[in-house]
Amino acid sequence: MRARLARLLGLGVEDVRGLGSSHAWTLHRASLADGREVFVKAASDQAGVFAAEAAGLRWLGEAGPDAPVPDVVAAGEHMLVLPWLEPASPTPSAAERFGRELAALHTGRRPAEYGAPWDGFIADLPLDNTLSEGRDWPAWYAERRLEPYLRDGARHLSSGEIRLVERVIEDIGTLAGPPEPPSRIHGDLWSGNVQWTGDRALLIDPAAHGGHRETDLAMMALFGTPQLDRVLAAYDEAAPLADGWRARIPLHQLHPLLVHVVLFGTTYGATLAEAARAALG
Repeated sequence: MRARLARLLGLGVEDVRGLGSSHAWTLHRASLADGREVFVKAASDQAGVFAAEAAGLRWLGEAGPDAPVPDVVAAGEHMLVLPWLEPASPTPSAAERFGRELAALHTGRRPAEYGAPWDGFIADLPLDNTLSEGRDWPAWYAERRLEPYLRDGARHLSSGEIRLVERVIEDIGTLAGPPEPPSRIHGDLWSGNVQWTGDRALLIDPAAHGGHRETDLAMMALFGTPQLDRVLAAYDEAAPLADGWRARIPLHQLHPLLVHVVLFGTTYGATLAEAARAALG
C-alpha cells in the first residue's frame, strides 16, 4: 500500500494505517513525507468508481469558492486520496453554515441538464447519469433513478410493493411539484457522507449529478442527520424552497430506498412501501 500510494502521489509515504472497509474497498489514513495527513480509499478491482467520485467532488467544487467539498489530492484506477478531515462535533453554528453553503452549492453555477457527463456509481452500484437533453426532471428521475432499481430489486419485493412504486412512476408528473432547474447535488447525502470538521461540514463520497435540490435534503432526513432542523432552516433562509417541499420528501427518498433494496434485500421493502404511499398522498 505504501509503495502504490507513493507511486500515485510521486511523494514519500511515512506510514499507512488501516481503518477498516466499506463496500468493496479498504480505508486508510496515511502520513506523507511533506507532513500532510491523507485519507485513502483503495480496491483491487473497482474500475470507474474512484474516477466517478473524484469527478463528482471536483464538479461540485466548481459551484463556487465556498462549496462544502474537500479537494481531491489524487485519484487513480484503484485508489482515491483526499485530505484527512479531523472529525469534530456538529455544533449549531457549523450546522447553520452548512445549510447556507449547501444552498449556495445547489443554486450557484447550475448545470444545463439533469445527469452528468460521466458514468456514475452509488455505493458500488452503477448509476445512470445519461443527460436529460431538455427533458423535465420528473421523467428523468423516473427513467434514470426509479425504474432501473425497481427492476433490479423486484426479486426482493412483493407484488404490492412493486405496484406502489409503479403508481408513483405513473403519476410522477403531478407528484413532483413545481418545475425546478437542475442543481449540482451530492446525490447520496446520508449522514455518513457529511463530515463535520472544525467549524463546518464537508461532503464526501458523492454520487454527484445534476438533479433536484430537494433530493439532497430528503436524503439527509432519511437516516437522520445531526442538527438537521438548523441545517434546513439556514438553507431555506438562504435559498427558499418551493411550497410543499416537505410533503415531497418521500418521493425523493424512493431512489435511495430502492438502492438499499438492491444492496440489502427484503429488509427495506416495508420502508419503501411506506414512502411510496406517502409520495402518493
